Amino acid sequence: MSSLLEVTDLVVEYPGKGLRGKPFRALKGVSLDIRAGETVGLVGESGSGKTTLGRAVLGLAPVTEGSIRFEGREIGQLGRRERRKLSQDIQVVFQDPYSSLNPSMTIEQILAEPLTAGGTGAKDAGARVRELLDRVGLPSDARSRLPREFSGGQRQRIAIARALALDPKLIVCDEPVSALDLSTQARVLDLFIEIQERTGVAYLFITHDLAVVRHVSHRVAVMYQGELVETGDGDQVTARPQHPYTQRLFLAAPVPNPDEQRKRREARRALAASQNV
Repeated sequence: MSSLLEVTDLVVEYPGKGLRGKPFRALKGVSLDIRAGETVGLVGESGSGKTTLGRAVLGLAPVTEGSIRFEGREIGQLGRRERRKLSQDIQVVFQDPYSSLNPSMTIEQILAEPLTAGGTGAKDAGARVRELLDRVGLPSDARSRLPREFSGGQRQRIAIARALALDPKLIVCDEPVSALDLSTQARVLDLFIEIQERTGVAYLFITHDLAVVRHVSHRVAVMYQGELVETGDGDQVTARPQHPYTQRLFLAAPVPNPDEQRKRREARRALAASQNV
């Protein structure tokens, strides 16, 4: 199966952001691909470069070297009309849904905005809004309310509905459940999986949470200091990590058994001392 998204030897460099005013390389030759209908979990600690990669795919971070191709087309070489189509095909769900939802707009206005901007008539947009709310498990009367009237989990469902409005082929999910409590996280993650099964949408799922990676990902890519250090099948990488950093990362994941947690902590310290990672 051909790739939907192909990232090849990607370098993102910020002038003057490094030590002594030198350029800072946030990404150092990253290569990654995502197939249609697939979820690739991008995992790493804060500062590893995973969000920068997501922003580059969305066109929000500068590409210094390398290429990003979507359906075989180099994103940086697209014309204005093709870029407009690309902005429909690639959507995003952020960590904090409230910050991305206009507080003065009703839910119907928020969901209808991308539809009407794309030329959908008011009547068809209204029907589509009701369909989107149903798809994410919210009642149709939610459309007349404001974002502040909803819980965090409900607001994230609204953000997902907006991302789905234009039937995208890829959604970049940037820590979409990290601000939610555990029970709400599970429900929202199940919603992501259900939507994928229905629509065939692909996800680049950015997270630091290994439980989330295990739950949603077909493949896992591990980032460390701007580089991909390990990629592979989700079960394989989470169960038998090969790179020392990946091993340490997975040993740091909390487990409910105190004895097992203590063993993991000791193993992580020993690994860090022996590998200097």
